Amino acid sequence: MDEQKKLLEIVAQANFPYHYSAGKLLSFFFTALRDEKKIYGRKCSKCGQVYVPPRPACGPCFAPTNEWVEVGPQGSLECFTVVYFTFLDPMTGQKRPVPYGYGLIKLDHASTRIQHFLSINDPKLLKAGMRMEPVFLDQREGKLSDIKWFKPVE
Repeated sequence: MDEQKKLLEIVAQANFPYHYSAGKLLSFFFTALRDEKKIYGRKCSKCGQVYVPPRPACGPCFAPTNEWVEVGPQGSLECFTVVYFTFLDPMTGQKRPVPYGYGLIKLDHASTRIQHFLSINDPKLLKAGMRMEPVFLDQREGKLSDIKWFKPVE
């Protein structure tokens, strides 16, 4: 290839630090999770859907959400998977021990589902519809990872 037509390649290391504003709704949501161990959703002013995590507007009818509703803490496991390969957990930056269960939980009084880790990692012991409840960390920071996992209700 002609030297003048060869593409120039530059190798550089870049760092892009930033702060993300959670906004009014998620700030309330994460503060309640951290300080009270409570989960809240936002209720649509038109159709009554309750969104967890909270949203400012309803997807189907475009109306604003206008009311905080405490949901859960229990709910039903709607679907799940068991993961057998390891990777870096984006919430902790650490390798995730395997196997682990991961599922969608529809909390009581919520219209949507929350996805999270499960305490059980044996697919023979998990079943759709089983009742689940969150297990909170002792030291909470105001993140979804303040919930260690969801475990079956005893």
